[in-house]
Amino acid sequence: MNHLKKITLLLIALLLSFIAGCNGQTEKADNPKLTTNPASRTEFLMGTVVTVKIYDQNKEDVLDSVFERIKVLADQITVNDDEDKSEIDHINTSAGMAPVKVSKDIYTLIETGKTYSKRANGSFDISIGPLSTLWHIGFPDARKPSQEEIEQVLPLIDYQAIQLNSEKQTVFLKNKGMQLDLGGIAKGFITDEVVKVLKKHHVTSAIVDLGGNVFVYGTNATGNKWTVGIQDPFSPRGEVIGSIQLANKSVVTSGIYERYLTVGNKTYHHILNPKDGYPFNNDIAGVSVITNKSIDGDSLSTLLFSKGVKEGLAFAKKLDDVESIFITHDKKIYMTNGLKGQFKLTNKEFTIQD
Repeated sequence: MNHLKKITLLLIALLLSFIAGCNGQTEKADNPKLTTNPASRTEFLMGTVVTVKIYDQNKEDVLDSVFERIKVLADQITVNDDEDKSEIDHINTSAGMAPVKVSKDIYTLIETGKTYSKRANGSFDISIGPLSTLWHIGFPDARKPSQEEIEQVLPLIDYQAIQLNSEKQTVFLKNKGMQLDLGGIAKGFITDEVVKVLKKHHVTSAIVDLGGNVFVYGTNATGNKWTVGIQDPFSPRGEVIGSIQLANKSVVTSGIYERYLTVGNKTYHHILNPKDGYPFNNDIAGVSVITNKSIDGDSLSTLLFSKGVKEGLAFAKKLDDVESIFITHDKKIYMTNGLKGQFKLTNKEFTIQD
């Protein structure tokens, strides 16, 4: 009887092995087929143009899941002027009064933002809301505030006064009048969430573009890396100075071209210094950051911009899995070592520096 059981078990094991082998062959036979004519959707969300392209054949339905995820996160994050308040609105209106319980997504986003604020020593600060609201650059009511107005809000900007409770999943702004502004990190977070949706639905080739936060996922239809253009900071979005070949990477650019306010003969860009209340005034016109995760590139692009070329380049060189391209006002290009020989310059008005 024991001998018969052994034979039976052996036959079952052989059968399972055969089935597993067949499954493996089936999966191999079903290698994804890519197209040069992707399924694509573009919508205007969070004040920017969002485009997602999927190059896998017969995966256009995934776009529904992608944009549903984007809209859920945008509703949680976006600061609204109407009665339909987001989670960030609730945190801001409760400043100095009570902690606010938030979703896991928002808690993770704010926690990451606070970490980067600390790394930047406050030159990037997610509690910059009172100042960005004053200037409101990029909106119809944008204006240059008075020095008195600026001095009134500067003490409210303090990432250290953001209290997080991981057990209760709450966020508390200690001082009344404080406001979170996650504009410098939210698009990166959402881009990474879109990539998760693509992976969940077994997409292998896609491009995600959240208003300049670009993620090239997988390889293109020819099996090669994607050609990604680096933004010209002196021209409208879409004008490039050169390109680089990338796969499974995020590229985020911060620059003077994005949003600005002109008062008289002076132009003010939207990247504000939490220390003095005015746009950063240094030698950088634009900085592009290449990372594995878009949330890192989003935070670092502002952080590096705030430091100027010399300090920014030195800071970037110390980071693992991070490459950066700096463009100065006099059209000189500086880059981290990993990009040298990889970046292809196409605009001869610019010069690469050693």
